[in-house]
Amino acid sequence: MNDHLAIETDKLTKVYGSGNTEVVAMREASMRVRPGEVVALLGPSGSGKSTFLTAVGLINPPTSGRVFIGGRLVLDGPHARTNLGKFRRRHMGFIFQKSNLIPFLNARENVQIALQLNGATTGAARRRAMELLDYLGVADRAGNYPSMLSGGQQQRAAVARALANEPSVILADEPTAALDSHRGRQVMELFAKVAHENDAGVIVVTHDHRALDIFDTIYEMEDGVIRPMQSAVPSA
Repeated sequence: MNDHLAIETDKLTKVYGSGNTEVVAMREASMRVRPGEVVALLGPSGSGKSTFLTAVGLINPPTSGRVFIGGRLVLDGPHARTNLGKFRRRHMGFIFQKSNLIPFLNARENVQIALQLNGATTGAARRRAMELLDYLGVADRAGNYPSMLSGGQQQRAAVARALANEPSVILADEPTAALDSHRGRQVMELFAKVAHENDAGVIVVTHDHRALDIFDTIYEMEDGVIRPMQSAVPSA
């Protein structure tokens, strides 16, 4: 296992506006995620979960606080310590409530394009895409366009795309909101499988309490503050 934490956030704070219009969306939010650990982040709408996830994902930098990925400082407040776009492509995978698959590309092509954008040859990207679709149980749907896939199949293809470049960090924002209980649990089990088998640090923002037994650690967020709710992982 990696000697470093997969993800570490140190007192992330996000402030919008100033004076009478100031809103603190996130307040000194700290979290540690080990390689191979899958974490759930719970909380009501408007509690700051998406603000936190987009800060960890290097999309919406915090006003203050630090983000470390694999032991490397990548954000110090709003200041980047690396090329964030390149770093995201190489080290991070994202899954959202909607699969966001490209509608005019089939399932294989949706995965393949992520690899080619990162410099893979067409042949290598095609092979890797098929390996991932097979790993996630949808290789038989590789030639289907998103409109021909069920919601669960679309999310599996989206997970395959997120895994394409072997990320060390996977971030998912309400990935089961549009799925029924059975398919939702299958997707959550996939995150656990991916984390444990690939030593990836995984954070899943969710309102879904039906599959919390799958997670190694559970945090809750309210009024911009994160607190550990329960943990099956011993402290370092």
